Amino acid sequence: MKIAIILGTRPEIIKMSPLIRECEKLGIDHYILHTGQHYSFEMDKVFFDDLKLPVPRYNLDVGSGTHGQQTGRMLQGIEEVLIKDRPDVLLVQGDTNTVLAGALAGSKLNIRIGHVEAGLRSFDRTMPEEINRIIADHISDYLFAPTENSKEYLLAEGIPKEKIFVTGNTVVDAVYQNLEISKQTRHTLSKLNLKEGEYFLTTVHRAENTDKKERLSRILAGFEQIYQTFRLPIIFPAHPRTVKMIKEFDLEIPEGTKIINPVGYLDFLQLEGGAKLILTDSGGLQEEGCILGVPCVTLRDNTERPETVDVGANIIAGMNGNIAKFVERMTASGISWDNPYGSGDAAKLTIDRIIGCQIYR
Repeated sequence: MKIAIILGTRPEIIKMSPLIRECEKLGIDHYILHTGQHYSFEMDKVFFDDLKLPVPRYNLDVGSGTHGQQTGRMLQGIEEVLIKDRPDVLLVQGDTNTVLAGALAGSKLNIRIGHVEAGLRSFDRTMPEEINRIIADHISDYLFAPTENSKEYLLAEGIPKEKIFVTGNTVVDAVYQNLEISKQTRHTLSKLNLKEGEYFLTTVHRAENTDKKERLSRILAGFEQIYQTFRLPIIFPAHPRTVKMIKEFDLEIPEGTKIINPVGYLDFLQLEGGAKLILTDSGGLQEEGCILGVPCVTLRDNTERPETVDVGANIIAGMNGNIAKFVERMTASGISWDNPYGSGDAAKLTIDRIIGCQIYR
């Protein structure tokens, strides 16, 4: 059996890393195809090096562009690779344009598709990610749902139950495995003069927040209120595009908010684990905070990670409320929860299912 693992963004590298390690452990013939959706492989190479992952066999370097341009270039490049180096199964993860292009290419070539992290729904079709994940789910052969909740969404859309497997989320595997690597190689908090539990961590990168002056302004105003209330710094590893939009909108960085350059994943894991609370519009960080036991306030109007809200690890702030009030509520003493995403064996369960399905086809 041969497995193709298709990825193109850093979150995909992180969440696919346990699957790659499981293939290596079992000696399964596999290869990695990197689309270059966010960065070229040369820029992502440090990620592969830090996580001790093999170099991708194929690199498309598609770069940025409109959704149509980017998806089209990836679809063409992935198809060419799959024709030349045909796998029995291809794996995609999540909801990016890479996922859409990979699933479409495999489907057209009658290659069996496994969608890792299937069944997530925000029920907001204005989000490109929602369209990508719905299409990928409906053309995949194996749907690896992280939770029972995700499984129920898939069943409600008419997807046969025989295709759905609840495995937990590979992000749990990734956090546990990569945090161990991080502890051996990084001293992030001391380098930034931070003490555990004495800072907030934030990321803001989604277009719905960064491209609208009113929303971005409200978020920064919320940071100012948080600092006035807690007198703790807000550490903001800011994406260059977010910084660009702050300047374009002529917005000021509030007192107490410290913008730093983006950091590597291993450093970021330590920043997450040591934070008093995370403020983010990232789906992945909602999960990671939940796994690490760090409360989260989501700077969006909805989430495709409702399990984090259900267990009390996360709250949706939206843009009409007082962000600082949500932070006060989430930092109240005694908050604890059980991680709903599994025990860290999602990669093993996923690969076991693929092997079993291939044997009994």
